[in-house]
Amino acid sequence: MKSSNDVQAPSPGDTSTPPAPSPVKHLAASPRRSVIKKILKSGMFAVVGLGLVWLGQVVLHNYRYEATDDAYVVGHLHQISPQNDGQVKEVLVNDNQDVKAGDVLVRLDPLESAIAVQKARAMLEQARAQETEALAIANQTDAQLSESQARVKQSEAQIAQTSAQLELARLTLARGDGLFGKGGVISQAELDNARAAFKAAEAAHGSNQAGLVAAQSAIGSVQAAQRSAQAQISAARANVTVAETVLSDAERKSSYTEIKAPVAGRVGNKAVETGNRVLAGQILFSLAARDMWIVANFKETQLSRIHAGQAVEITIDALSGATLHGVIDSIAPASGAQFALLPPDNATGNFNKIVQRVPVKITLDEDSFRAIAPRLRLGLSVVAEVRVR
Repeated sequence: MKSSNDVQAPSPGDTSTPPAPSPVKHLAASPRRSVIKKILKSGMFAVVGLGLVWLGQVVLHNYRYEATDDAYVVGHLHQISPQNDGQVKEVLVNDNQDVKAGDVLVRLDPLESAIAVQKARAMLEQARAQETEALAIANQTDAQLSESQARVKQSEAQIAQTSAQLELARLTLARGDGLFGKGGVISQAELDNARAAFKAAEAAHGSNQAGLVAAQSAIGSVQAAQRSAQAQISAARANVTVAETVLSDAERKSSYTEIKAPVAGRVGNKAVETGNRVLAGQILFSLAARDMWIVANFKETQLSRIHAGQAVEITIDALSGATLHGVIDSIAPASGAQFALLPPDNATGNFNKIVQRVPVKITLDEDSFRAIAPRLRLGLSVVAEVRVR
């Protein structure tokens, strides 16, 4: 049995007009629709209001700050390499390991260096022996020079003596000739004795003069030998200096068999294993130092309001958007394009103006750096905002 409120669906063959909806239902739905419209209108007003507030904050923020997301964490990256060739005996660190300044990273086989040190010491001993020998020769020539000078003085004294004797013999002979010519005051034998004494004195004087010349020639020879000995001493001392330098260099290279960390930091890019044969200058590690800073590349149109000492708000992507604080340390003397390997030449071909970017160095304050230092890595992306107003 059907109730009076049920509406029968028209049959397929029924062409009559369907009954009109009930006025009671229409009146009940109208207030509900007006409430929904009011709620939607209020929501739209709220959304528009929030959008205007957000837009105002963005405009105010852009007015107060100059920002760039072309910024990165930068620091000292030391390339660790050996000073001399050798075979790796021991590797004492692993990738991503923290080390202190002076920690031993790699040990090379010290045998080659030890042999070089021994060879250098032998060369030094040989050079010192040659120096001692040259000094002895120089002392010998000094003694010979003194002896020759004494002989010269002796010859000069003998010449003076024989010269006096010759003069006396000459006078005696002249006197004897005079007396013998005046009637035989002296005998022929006495005259012959005087003549013989003169000849003997003359021969002795000539012999002493020859001895003086020989002594003087000996001095010249000894002086030449002395100069030669001094030259040998100079050469020997130069050889000693060279040998000492070679020994010092060998000892220095021997100390390089232990490759140590120049600064405190974290090891990365490890490219060495025990038993490897390494060459001087070959990169074995990269060592990232603990002190880091930010390099932000600002557009040239932003630099008019940026200067050293301004406060900077820093957001690092890897730190979940945490805001850090820093200060502008300095501004680069040229744009980044000028520091490129092949700087662009704008004076050739067609020219399209491109806004240049200039690197700006930003240092983190101590509190911010201390808080994030364990998580900070070189090359991380950064957003830097400088308060300019």
